[in-house]
Amino acid sequence: MNRILFWVSGAILLFCSCKKADYQSITDNPELYRVTEKKLNDIILENNFPPVIASRNYAYANIAAYEVISAQDPKKFRSLAGQIKHLTAVPKPARGVEIDYPFASLLAFCYVGNAVTFPEGSMDEYVGSLKQKAIDAGMPSAIFEHSVNYSNVVAKHIMKWSKTDHYPQTRSASKYTVTKKEGRWIPTPPMYSQALEPHWGEIRPLILDSASQVAPPPPPLFDVKDINSQFYKDVLEVKSIGTNLTEEQKHIADFWDDNAFKLNVVGHATFGTKKFSPGGHWMNIVGIASAACKADFSSTVCAYTETSIAMFDAFINCWYFKYKYNLVRPETVITKYLDPDWKTYIQTPSFPEYVSGHAVISAAAAEVLTRQFGDNFAYRDTSESEFGLAPRNFRSFREAAREAGISRVYGGIHFKNSCIVGTQEGQQVGQLVLKKLQMKIKRN
Repeated sequence: MNRILFWVSGAILLFCSCKKADYQSITDNPELYRVTEKKLNDIILENNFPPVIASRNYAYANIAAYEVISAQDPKKFRSLAGQIKHLTAVPKPARGVEIDYPFASLLAFCYVGNAVTFPEGSMDEYVGSLKQKAIDAGMPSAIFEHSVNYSNVVAKHIMKWSKTDHYPQTRSASKYTVTKKEGRWIPTPPMYSQALEPHWGEIRPLILDSASQVAPPPPPLFDVKDINSQFYKDVLEVKSIGTNLTEEQKHIADFWDDNAFKLNVVGHATFGTKKFSPGGHWMNIVGIASAACKADFSSTVCAYTETSIAMFDAFINCWYFKYKYNLVRPETVITKYLDPDWKTYIQTPSFPEYVSGHAVISAAAAEVLTRQFGDNFAYRDTSESEFGLAPRNFRSFREAAREAGISRVYGGIHFKNSCIVGTQEGQQVGQLVLKKLQMKIKRN
């Protein structure tokens, strides 16, 4: 009898230990993180989040995910606490508690993504599907519970910190006042929308000492009377390029348009179409690059996080100078002084011209991605395929950033100088982020 009990007990122990040993996290899959990132990107698109606010959504969600990963392997990935503005140490998991860190990382991303987007609970159904994947994969209930609990702890810590970035105060700040002074920005057709986020330069950066730390030179002085002035030459250049666009230039303008909401006017009918914002486009590029080089889960999270931090600060820096200089858009000048029937190829967005936001954030993202995946990293950008646009091939991230900048000239919405200066500004922001952030720890 005792021998039978011995064998039964042994069999039960063997079964339990094998069940635990055989369990492999289905969530430890970089493709699942890319899918999760895309889910947030889609929600941002569907709800018309402006590009600057979208950058905030990406940054905080990815930071939450990254902090979980750094808790798993602090000798390989350094916490952002103490590295980015005012972020205190994230609570560590209790000793001896077994956690599925990739699963917890995904949940923390979704928790914060849910909190910074709307409508409330946009990611609830997706979170439910992630939990079901874990259950179906045989995740032990204790690990499941511990993972969920830890993801909540980290996400709540990040959310509490995020609320001190001055975002709430900018919701009730004074609106932009349109003036009749020559050379100042005014709303443009067809929407004639009010100025977008005129106080975004007051948001707390994550890495930069201040919004104005990287300062572009002032734009050329507004002058449409002297045909030899630099400003007049810049206006003529935009008009000439826009009037004689090649098919390739049109494709480039369309590919990098990234207008979160375009108002289409056809006869007496109007309707809106949506695309990813510039930040959303670059988040897709992170996914393309991480998949191409077969980065593991933690490295994929790291790449998304560092890129989103760079773009967040780049937008703050760029917006500070947009509203400092309040420069008029080419469309306004050309139709008023040169040709009332001239039209831009893409729609002019509702904020001042100098400097080009797309140039700034693209260059910042490219600097980070070059460090993450290497220079001369050739890739095929399929981000715009879902909007019916053919992919484009690039030999490096920096080449893509330069094209993103010049695309705004082809679109007729920026002066070339704004795009060249913007690219330089973004490079400096990206390099500062790389200099100050130490995320991956190099081992000897």
